[in-house]
Amino acid sequence: MTIEQTYDEALKTLSEGSVRLHFDAFEDIDWDNPANVIDPAADCWILPTAHPLGGHAWYQGLSEERQKEIGFWMIGQMMKVGLEFENLLIRGLMQYVYNLPNGSPEYRYVTHEATEETHHTQMFQEYVNRAGVNPPGMRRWTKTMPLQMLIPSFATLFPEFFFTLVLGGEEPIDHAQKMILRSGWEMHPLVKRIVSIHVAEEARHISFAHRYLTERADDMGAIRKGLLGVLTPVVYRLMCDMILTPQRSSYRELGIPRSVIKDVYWKSPQGTELLSETFSDLRMLAENIGVRNRVTRPLWKLLGIDGRPARFRGEVHERGGHSHGASTKVA
Repeated sequence: MTIEQTYDEALKTLSEGSVRLHFDAFEDIDWDNPANVIDPAADCWILPTAHPLGGHAWYQGLSEERQKEIGFWMIGQMMKVGLEFENLLIRGLMQYVYNLPNGSPEYRYVTHEATEETHHTQMFQEYVNRAGVNPPGMRRWTKTMPLQMLIPSFATLFPEFFFTLVLGGEEPIDHAQKMILRSGWEMHPLVKRIVSIHVAEEARHISFAHRYLTERADDMGAIRKGLLGVLTPVVYRLMCDMILTPQRSSYRELGIPRSVIKDVYWKSPQGTELLSETFSDLRMLAENIGVRNRVTRPLWKLLGIDGRPARFRGEVHERGGHSHGASTKVA
């Protein structure tokens, strides 16, 4: 996608990309291939050092059996969180397009995205079912009926806020999955296939949300933009914790000390750096659309997600001698 493209041209490019490159949860994943059998005792469940918990001294000091047990559960939890978040996203997308006029290029692209997200929920749930794990997914408060009804409704009540919520969930998942893919981890082939599909299609979804917010920025008005400026860093930090941090009941059940969880998410120097790095692209977007400014910037710092904005989407970051992130190419 070039910067010279109009909004409608960008939507057409994204829609055509969805036609040329898309995946079906059951046609494009060979679930019954013997190589894809899920064996909890396999070495592939030991988390790599690129994973926040896998790189912690406490985890590295465990027996291989315990490392596999925790890693196996963490992958299942990642899948469950992903499918629950995307379920909420799909409902909001469908609400957003309901009143779009005939001929709207947004209608076509957004329904392409909803279709792809539906396939993602299918492949995530199929993995959880076949693995035989029972991870809780997102936090309990996210599953209350009022919130389940409220979040999709923002797609029509305050769409700029809705797509900020979308990015608050998509960017941390995408960043974490890309980091793991580049780590050289010999992960289970089924997990690698699922994550690779997800990263490939999420590139379009993230690109659309960035472009949508950029397009709407000048028309929001001072009050809506001011409100969005305050809500944006709060939502980003809240969504990051909701997506990446395991529930207290879960790490207790797994025998992970609370001090380790606090250290990993996000008190250690490595955790603090990872948290800041995760939002590099979103700081750039917030600067570009005017919601990260001298008034709201202290809130980003208070929440631990401040830092230098990316110079371009997907800029590579050097952390601890390793590269993380890469430029995103959209079909």
